[in-house]
Amino acid sequence: MILIRNRFELTGLPSIEKKADLKISVCIPARNEENTLPVLLPTVFSQKGVEFEVIVLNDGSTDRTGEVLNSFSNNHADTLRVVDGIDKPADWLGKPWACMQLSRHASPETDLLLFLDADTKLRPGTLQGIASAFREYKSDMITVWPQQILGTFWEKTVMPLVYYGLISVLPAVYVYRKPRWMPKRIYVRVSSMFAAANGQCIAFKKDAYQIIGGHEAVKQQIVEDVELAKAAKRAGLTVRMFHGTGSVLCRMYKNQSELFTGLRKNFLAGFGYSIPLFLSAAILHLIVFILPFAALLWSLFYPSAAIFSLSALSVTLILFHRLMLSIWFQWDPIYSFTHPIGVLWFQWLGLVKLYDHFTGKKVNWKGRNV
Repeated sequence: MILIRNRFELTGLPSIEKKADLKISVCIPARNEENTLPVLLPTVFSQKGVEFEVIVLNDGSTDRTGEVLNSFSNNHADTLRVVDGIDKPADWLGKPWACMQLSRHASPETDLLLFLDADTKLRPGTLQGIASAFREYKSDMITVWPQQILGTFWEKTVMPLVYYGLISVLPAVYVYRKPRWMPKRIYVRVSSMFAAANGQCIAFKKDAYQIIGGHEAVKQQIVEDVELAKAAKRAGLTVRMFHGTGSVLCRMYKNQSELFTGLRKNFLAGFGYSIPLFLSAAILHLIVFILPFAALLWSLFYPSAAIFSLSALSVTLILFHRLMLSIWFQWDPIYSFTHPIGVLWFQWLGLVKLYDHFTGKKVNWKGRNV
C-alpha cells in the first residue's frame, strides 16, 4: 500500500516495514452471511506484521452462517472466537447491539477495536496499515472508505455518488482539524458537524471507545457510524478518514433491489431526520446536477450562446470531477456520464423516503424492521 496524498485530503493507509506493536481485536457482526464470510475471513487470517484476534458474532442467522463459522473454527482455533448473539433489547437497533456485544468479548490486552462488515475483504498489509495509522497520525478513531466493487448498471451508476458527495461536499481535511478560516469559539460548538465515517471499516483505541460510551451511545441510530464520529469529536478526540483503494474492498449490494432497500433504510437519517434540510438538499442537487445537463440540451434546440457556454462549463466540471473519482477508485470511467441518471435515482429514493416518514412505514433489512 502506498500513502497517497491528494487535494481532497483523503489518504490511503500507510505501509510499514516493522511489526506493529498494537494488538487488534477484529470484530465482525454476522447475520445471514454464509456467502460473505468465506470471502472475508481468509483475507483476515492471512494478515501479517501485527498481533490480532478475530471475534465473529452470529447474530441470529437463519442460514448456514453457523456452519461456516464452525468450519473456520476448526482450522483457526487459536485466533478465531465465535460468539452467539443475545436477543436484541427493544430499545436497540440490530447492528449497534451486535457491535457492543463484540466489544465486550475483546481480549483485555487489546489496544484497538476494529469493526468490519462481513461483506468486506482485506488486502495484505491492511491490519498493519491500520495499526500504523493510529501511531503515525496520533488518532483515537479511524475509518476507511472501502474501494467499492460494482457489478450491475445501477451499482455503477448510483454508488459512486455516495463517494462523490463525501469528497465534494465534506472536505475530508476538516474531519480531523479545524478550518483555518473558522474562529475557534465557533468551531468548538460546531466541530461535530465536520464528521463522517463508514461502519464497514471503523476502528478505535480501546480507551477512546470507552470514553464515548461505545455503541451504546448510538444504540438507536441507523447511521451509527457517523454518530460515533460525532461523539468522538464532541469528546475532543482525533478522527481520521482514509480511502481503501488497495487495502479494503467491499461489494455492498448485488442488484437494484438490494441497493434501493439498503439506502432507503438510512437515507433520511443521514440528514438528521430534518425534512427542511432533506428538501433543500434535493432542490440543490436538481439545480447543480440536473439543470446544467437540461440547459445544455435546451441550447442545442434553442440556440443561446450564454446558456450553452455556462451549461457546457458546468457539465464539463461535473464530468471531470467524476472521471477523477473513477480513476482514483478504479471504477469504469464510462459511468461518469450517467451522473444525472444517478442523481434522479436519488430524487426518486427521496420521494419514497418522504412517504415512509409521513406514513410511518418501516424498511425490512435482514429480517428486521428499521
